[in-house]
Amino acid sequence: MAVISTSGLARTFQTRSGPVQAVRGIDLTVQAGEILGFLGPNGAGKTTTLRMLTTLLAPTGGAATVAGCDLVRDPAGVRQKTGYVAQSGGVDPSISVREELVTQGRLYRLSKAEAEARAEELARELDLTELLERKCAALSGGQRRRLDIAMGLAHRPAVLFLDEPTTGLDPGSRSDLWDLVRLIRAQWGTTVFLTTHYLDEADALSDRLVIVDQGRIVADGTPIALKRRYAGSPDATLQDTFLAITGRGVTPQDATPVAV
Repeated sequence: MAVISTSGLARTFQTRSGPVQAVRGIDLTVQAGEILGFLGPNGAGKTTTLRMLTTLLAPTGGAATVAGCDLVRDPAGVRQKTGYVAQSGGVDPSISVREELVTQGRLYRLSKAEAEARAEELARELDLTELLERKCAALSGGQRRRLDIAMGLAHRPAVLFLDEPTTGLDPGSRSDLWDLVRLIRAQWGTTVFLTTHYLDEADALSDRLVIVDQGRIVADGTPIALKRRYAGSPDATLQDTFLAITGRGVTPQDATPVAV
C-alpha cells in the first residue's frame, strides 16, 4: 500500500531575474513500511521536495497524498500523520528530556496523562530512560539526535521524515542511529523517508533509492540494482554509482565519512 504518492509535483520560485524551476515534476510512490533514501547533488531539488512533502512549502504544480491526506487540501492532516526531524534539530536546551517529550505530545493534542505515558514509552524504546531528568543542554550529539527522533515519533506517525539525521555525529553515534532507524521500521512498521549526503548511510539503510537531479528523478531502484545498472557491478560503491548517474560527486563538505 502506498503511503506517499506524487504526480507531477513541482515548485517554481519567482526571482528578480525570472522564474526558477527547482522541482520540475516528481512522480513518486513510497510503500508503507519502506525505508526510502532520497538523494541528489546540491541544488538538485531534494530539499525543496522534502519541504513540500512535509507541508513547509506549498507546491506550485502537481498533486500528492501523504499518509492518505491530500498535500494541498489537507496539510493539517499530513502533519498529524507524519513526523519530521530537521537537520538542525529542535530541542529546548533549558528543559529536561522528559519535559521536552511531554510538551511534544501535548502539541499533538494528547492529554497530559497520555503525553506523560507516551514519554515514558518512548524513553524505554529509544534508550532514553536514564536521561529523562537530564537537561537537554547536557546531552551529547548522539543523545540529542535520539531525542529529536523520539519527538518526531510522539504521535505515532505513519511516516517519519529524517533530514540528514547523522550530520556531525561521530562513527559510534552514527551506527547507533542506524540501528534506531531499523528498529523504528521493524517494531512499528513506520515508513522512513531519509535524506542524506552520506552515501554509505543511504546504502546501509535504504530498501530503495531515489536520486534526483535538476528537479527530476533520474534513477530509482534498490542499491544493488542501481549499482549493477549504472556502475556495472553489484559490488560497486554507491559513490561510484551516484557519480555515474549524476555526473557529479558529493562536494568536499559532504564527503562520505569512514564507514561504521
